[in-house]
Amino acid sequence: MIQNHIILGGYGQFVWPAFIFTFFVCFVLYLKTKKKYLKQEKKFLHKYKQTQAVKIKVIKEKQNAKRTLSNIATF
Repeated sequence: MIQNHIILGGYGQFVWPAFIFTFFVCFVLYLKTKKKYLKQEKKFLHKYKQTQAVKIKVIKEKQNAKRTLSNIATF
C-alpha cells in the first residue's frame, strides 16, 4: 500500500530525485547565506566596536522598562 504512494503511478523515479535535488540545493544556499551573514556581522561589530554584552544590557533594560510600565494601573 505504501509502495503505491512511493511509486506515484510510475512517476516516482522522476519526482523523488527532483525533490531530493531541490532540498539539497536549498540547504546549500542556506549554508552559504548563513556563512556570508556571519562574516558581515563580524565586520559590522568590529567596525562599530559593539560587543554582545552591550546588546544584552540594552535588551535587559528594555524588558525592565516594559515590566515597570505594565505595573502602572490604568483607569
